[in-house]
Amino acid sequence: MTDTVLEHSRDAIERGSRSFAVASRLFPAHIRDDAWMLYAWCRHCDDEIDGQVLGHGAVGVDPVLARKKLDELRARTAAALAGEPTTDPVFAAFQRVAVRHAIPAEEAMDLLEGFEMDVLGRRYDTLEDTLDYSYHVAGVVGVMMARIMGVTDAPTLRRAQDLGLAFQLTNIARDVVEDARGGRVYLPGAWLDEAGVPRDRVHAPEHRAAVAQAARRLVQAAEPFYASARWGLRDLNPRSAWAIATARGVYRSIGRHVSRAGPTAWDERTRVDRAAKLFLLGRGGLIAVWSKTLDAWRTPPPRPALWTRI
Repeated sequence: MTDTVLEHSRDAIERGSRSFAVASRLFPAHIRDDAWMLYAWCRHCDDEIDGQVLGHGAVGVDPVLARKKLDELRARTAAALAGEPTTDPVFAAFQRVAVRHAIPAEEAMDLLEGFEMDVLGRRYDTLEDTLDYSYHVAGVVGVMMARIMGVTDAPTLRRAQDLGLAFQLTNIARDVVEDARGGRVYLPGAWLDEAGVPRDRVHAPEHRAAVAQAARRLVQAAEPFYASARWGLRDLNPRSAWAIATARGVYRSIGRHVSRAGPTAWDERTRVDRAAKLFLLGRGGLIAVWSKTLDAWRTPPPRPALWTRI
């Protein structure tokens, strides 16, 4: 018998995130299915606020409507966490995962708080402001994903947070021009001020070189978070370590491409082609083996003095 909730979630990730869809297939089946179901809920909430379909289309909806949508998402998420029955496949999927892995309500609500920042049009003046936003829309997702993989200890959850932060900083650098056209600027405003880029003109062609320099700084800021996250791999099961190492490699590659491309980085959307993904798949496997063998005998280095929420 077809599991319609799971099938809906699988379709959401394959249409909404090709990069993570590839990596997720490396998980053991039960972890893969739960990762898909958590992703479907995250994607749905994001799309509701942005007026998109699976991450595609126009960015931004009427602020009054967005506020109403946010209130509805909070209410329906709270109902799912409380175990109330639902026929909506998105919230049924989230409910399964939240109950099975005891996902704390505050983590789910932290994600929605990140979307509220978009609704309210929050300004991001410093790198710390950008990291705070990144935690709410991605870092906490890394934490919830780690719980699906059986992680409960705070140090490893913090490494999972770090990977989510790195992913989001990479996403911001990749999408900075598209986001700015939609009225959203996540690059630290102080950096833009230093470069002489008006915050309402980030998307303008005449500022492309200066914006490219700021995006390169953001990619560089992601590097210590990627490095920290690597030390969380040793605490995952082998297939999960492989999946996460592969996803880490794909996103890191996107950031490096943005840095190399400079002002031309936004001529078209940066993607990792099939050949590169296959290479990163193999490389992820080697990193996972290293982490589960040689690193397992070593004491992890202290986490650097990086920004954190957990």
